[in-house]
Amino acid sequence: MAAIEKGAGESPAEFLDGSGLKIGIAVARFNSDITYKMRDLCLTRLGELGVTVEKSHVFDVPGSFELPLAARALLDPPVSVDAVIAIGAVIRGETDHYEHIANAASQGLLRVSEDSLKPVIFGVLTTDTVEQAVERIKQAPGYADSAVEIVNRLNGIGERRWRIGLV
Repeated sequence: MAAIEKGAGESPAEFLDGSGLKIGIAVARFNSDITYKMRDLCLTRLGELGVTVEKSHVFDVPGSFELPLAARALLDPPVSVDAVIAIGAVIRGETDHYEHIANAASQGLLRVSEDSLKPVIFGVLTTDTVEQAVERIKQAPGYADSAVEIVNRLNGIGERRWRIGLV
């Protein structure tokens, strides 16, 4: 029996036009041999989708714990991107430090998204081993797809509300 593929699935093509969108990337330097590969894959995919990512929209931080603050800085003025892709890699060690960092990153990024009403894509790997993290690097282009898709879907909601007189 074949393994079931998990994940968000492919984004519908009608939502993958990134022309004119401003997408930021917050990336943790900790485990940079993993995170920088993920960043580069996201940048390549965003380019394929028509998104031009300015240098000032890529924010490096020391580790995954700092990703929520970086995401908020990218979403708020003066930068004001439409969405942020947060990239990190938290790999389990011999202490419970892993649990604290993974939880703080996930809860912080969720809070930033809710508070700003803008998408923050969770590209933080939480794995038991380096090998598992390396295997998941290839998922990074999907983060770009998700960012473009959700911005376009949210823009579509606003357009529909305007057309029927709700705003």
